[in-house]
Amino acid sequence: MKEAMYYRKNVDGSVECVLCPHHCIISEGHTGICRVRRNIGGILYSENYAQVSSWGMDPVEKKPLYHFYPGNVIFSVGSIGCNFKCKFCQNWQIAQSTDVPTQEVNPEDLVAIAKGQRKNIGIAYTYNEPTIWYEYVLECAKLAHEEGLKNVLVTNGFIEKEPLNQILPFVDAMNIDLKAFHEDFYKKLSSGRLAPVKETIETSQKKCHVELTTLIIPGMNDSAEEIEALAKWVSSLRKDIPIHFTRYFPCYKLDIPATPFETIKKAREIALKYLDYVYTGNMTDETGSNTYCPSCGKMVIQRTGYFVQIEMEDSKCPNCGRDILVIR
Repeated sequence: MKEAMYYRKNVDGSVECVLCPHHCIISEGHTGICRVRRNIGGILYSENYAQVSSWGMDPVEKKPLYHFYPGNVIFSVGSIGCNFKCKFCQNWQIAQSTDVPTQEVNPEDLVAIAKGQRKNIGIAYTYNEPTIWYEYVLECAKLAHEEGLKNVLVTNGFIEKEPLNQILPFVDAMNIDLKAFHEDFYKKLSSGRLAPVKETIETSQKKCHVELTTLIIPGMNDSAEEIEALAKWVSSLRKDIPIHFTRYFPCYKLDIPATPFETIKKAREIALKYLDYVYTGNMTDETGSNTYCPSCGKMVIQRTGYFVQIEMEDSKCPNCGRDILVIR
């Protein structure tokens, strides 16, 4: 354990965690919603500090990141716990439970392991919610940068402004879940709120590379009106923020039928009216996986599974010369 950052002590012995917008008031011996930050003797501790549940090498496209070092691999690592309770959680075994085998790996060792991986570009903090692993991720990210490694957060974006701004200088890319574009969805299906996630996206896209992911769930967030509102809002920040619309499958506590292919394709068509780069995921759709020039439509990056072929030089369309958003 390690004493947590971002909390306030109360006169009654409880503490208020201010890492994320839940602002949990935690009494002696208890944890907050995330189940990994515990009040012991009036001090808030991070119980998952240096506790690793899983790691491995992944294609960077699996995060998913399509415009950040495409075709490369990244060392991915996760812990336990989450500050959301998504009924459709795809990693519920580690995100919605703390009764998970872990191994202790100090930040120096983790960075050394990552650096020793062949052709690795950096560390992706993923699998469960990395922001509730805050102290460890911050320390690792600082060390990783010193060693020339990139840092990637795969996150729900539910974090307060001050801790976000402290860690952002060490973050190179983020994939942020924009789970829906109405508050009822966040309240009923995720036990969270949309507004703070929007604030995280607004702040982060100014400081690092950001891509978004929306899992499209039938009858929950798949209406044409909602997709259009979501795409319009993202385009009001920047038209070149890539977004991934992924297909839902029954998982955890939600067992409605899987999203039809046509629903995902329609969402992409709507979003492309406002955004430059829109992708489909969790389905076989080569068109929805490739990157096309927003001006002339030429394919500039072809993806078949995790095989990537870049059809341009100097990040410019070979047909019309337009700049293409790609970091490599």
